[in-house]
Amino acid sequence: MGKMVVPARLRRSTREIASLALFCAIAGACHAQEGAVVCRDGTGNFEAAFPSGVSAQAGAARREGLARRACEGSLLWDRGKLVVATGVAQVDVDAFGIDLGLGPPVVTFQVKRTNAECCMTLQIYSLRRPPKLLRTITGGSFFSTADTDLDGQIEIWTNDAASLEGFESAEASRPDFAPTVVLRFDQGRLLDVSSEFQGYFDNEIARARSALDPGDLRDFKNSSGRLPPTAHFSPEDLRQSDKLERTKARVLQIIRSYLYSGREQEAWDSLAELWPPEDLDRIRAAILGARARGIRAQVDSLSTKVSSGAERRTEVVDARTLRAVQPGIKFAGERVEEKRSEIILPAPIWIGRQVPEGQPEDTLADSEMLLDLVIDSAGKVRSAESDNPSFDSSLKSATARWKFVPTLRAGRAIASRIYFIISPKR
Repeated sequence: MGKMVVPARLRRSTREIASLALFCAIAGACHAQEGAVVCRDGTGNFEAAFPSGVSAQAGAARREGLARRACEGSLLWDRGKLVVATGVAQVDVDAFGIDLGLGPPVVTFQVKRTNAECCMTLQIYSLRRPPKLLRTITGGSFFSTADTDLDGQIEIWTNDAASLEGFESAEASRPDFAPTVVLRFDQGRLLDVSSEFQGYFDNEIARARSALDPGDLRDFKNSSGRLPPTAHFSPEDLRQSDKLERTKARVLQIIRSYLYSGREQEAWDSLAELWPPEDLDRIRAAILGARARGIRAQVDSLSTKVSSGAERRTEVVDARTLRAVQPGIKFAGERVEEKRSEIILPAPIWIGRQVPEGQPEDTLADSEMLLDLVIDSAGKVRSAESDNPSFDSSLKSATARWKFVPTLRAGRAIASRIYFIISPKR
């Protein structure tokens, strides 16, 4: 895998159109690490203060004032402190200051206690004083809040990785084969709204089907379906076994994509098409059992709505030429004294880039690059453009993983279009 390089220089231009953190004091928000996680094994940190006076911190856990190779997340206000997690392998702030449908603005922490664990725990806290834990969700290898279709509703994207622990085989239970789950809060109730994103699942199904080799599928349908461990007496035996396992995992991915997106009949029709006939009843029961003990057990209700693709679009505020600051607020340790504006521009939580395999770091562009970004009300990049020739496909792809404190207008998170300046090399 290529090396991660992070654009660490985020400067203001003469028109001050780079995004600035006005309620945030960021130290090392742009740091190199594998995966879009703020703190991993004590490396990386983020700090931000909301207008309510509640601050969120994620960074290295400390013992007697010294940083450890472990992470800590906490909330601070007045003289109070609430430790979200400490001494853990990973702490991430996925979103800050957003409206998740739980009443007050919230901050969402992701916590992974050890790197060997399959899954993260999502903890959602209010940003009112004193902050309170509003909801905990477990069982996904990641959690990402986003207004994916810019309709003004924020979803939580995750997968059902924990439900696959011990399911069938190691290949079939890999996190990258775990079914996607889309959640949303509605008046405080947690809904599974995966059926509203069938287009996404259709793309997943198409990719899995395109990866199926007809010969391998035929061999799998002629197998037992269980594929129990067996001794391999030749390299050819091992290759054949690997092919069967990969085929089984892709078939399961297809079935679960239909099932989790609210199309149970299509799931069972595909199962009958792609699975060994003698094993249909067993595997169907196993799939349903895994789903029942996964994230589905934590939701309050299930949405059966199917998106028409013509939902109302939310307002995207054009903030590309705004100079918006807030008086008396600390930014990177310095007080900002300017006239009051109701618009507070986005501030980075995590920014990273995966350098293409084989490309030396010293070949990356050294000059500043101006990006035109659309950032949703959850702080995720919905589109990224630049006239700079150095804005290649790998950098554009990387922006989909960037995380920001979203634009705030009168204290409320909104979608916006901004200019943002980076240096790909530094």
